[in-house]
Amino acid sequence: MRRQRYVPDLQELALTTESNYLRFLKLLPETDEGGERVFSISGHAEQKARIRIRVEEVHPYTTMLTVRQEGLSPEWIQPPSMHVRLYHDVCMAEVLSYQNQHRFEGRYQYPNPQMRMPDEKIQLNKFLADWLEHCLQHGHVEVPFSFMPTY
Repeated sequence: MRRQRYVPDLQELALTTESNYLRFLKLLPETDEGGERVFSISGHAEQKARIRIRVEEVHPYTTMLTVRQEGLSPEWIQPPSMHVRLYHDVCMAEVLSYQNQHRFEGRYQYPNPQMRMPDEKIQLNKFLADWLEHCLQHGHVEVPFSFMPTY
């Protein structure tokens, strides 16, 4: 029996990246280069995670972001981290790297040297969608502490 070749669903990918763009607009209203937002998410038994979204670069048509999870992982496991590019002209957000792995193709033969799944690109963008949706539904923005003098 011969396996059928994976064919990427471009409509699904476009819908996911467009939806992620809208999620970022809700999570990061008017954030400048170098700015960041931290979302605190409480788990069971006083477990707490943070999702840190940092604006790395701002250009007229694109913005580069870093999204990282902090907490909930043992020291020997690298916490999830990805770089995302927002394309303002087409209103899309695309995962460019995940855990220091870069350049994801739309489709891979399987098996391959990196052991990536045939639909790795769409899976990463769906994972980002789940992450962002969780921040929207359950996250609490951590407000940075600032010293207010009393007179």
